[in-house]
Amino acid sequence: MIDFSRVSDPTAGVVLCFSGGLDSTTLLYHLREQGREVLALSFDYGQRHRRELAVAARIASLAGVEHRVADLRSITSLLGGSSLTDPTVPLPHGHYTHESMKATVVPNRNMIMLAVAAGWAIARRAGFVAYAAHSGDHAIYPDCREEFARAMGEAISLADWHCVKLLRPFVGWDKARIVRRGMALAAPLHLTWSCYEGGEVHCGRCGTCVERREAFRLAGLPDPSE
Repeated sequence: MIDFSRVSDPTAGVVLCFSGGLDSTTLLYHLREQGREVLALSFDYGQRHRRELAVAARIASLAGVEHRVADLRSITSLLGGSSLTDPTVPLPHGHYTHESMKATVVPNRNMIMLAVAAGWAIARRAGFVAYAAHSGDHAIYPDCREEFARAMGEAISLADWHCVKLLRPFVGWDKARIVRRGMALAAPLHLTWSCYEGGEVHCGRCGTCVERREAFRLAGLPDPSE
């Protein structure tokens, strides 16, 4: 359970960093089940494809929550060296634990996104910012570690006179547990998009596709997406 008692207004809403993927969609429905008002915020940072933004808008509409997209494309050129923002960097295939997956790291992505989300939360007098970092991300993505989340949460809480707290309820979960939670909540996991390639169907080869397939297998559940 999320501890909402640490914020001055226990009825305050949550700004969710929302990609339209498996993890953030499960978190959206996880928060809604707890009676929270959720504001979904997606980010266009010049990623390889815009498929995830369309999916995020569709899921947010289905869930009946307000959805906005922050246009960060003006800084895409500053976030080079990643296969997700630089078309000259090959997109690696394989498991996230492989060294090659570091090519998918976008410099400082979560700090940038969380900072923007915190700004919207402060403006809307929401009480929380949430993101769906989980334990499986830790091997490759340093901005998904508990240490990072703890430090970022402290910074966000000090950013304004209106105190905003950072929620990261999945930071100690593996992806199979997230899958089971999403299915239990009847979240529309069949609509979620995980693939870095952005084709008509999931490629099944990139790191996030491999991780998704493994998570459903370990959860003992079929993946409803193609």
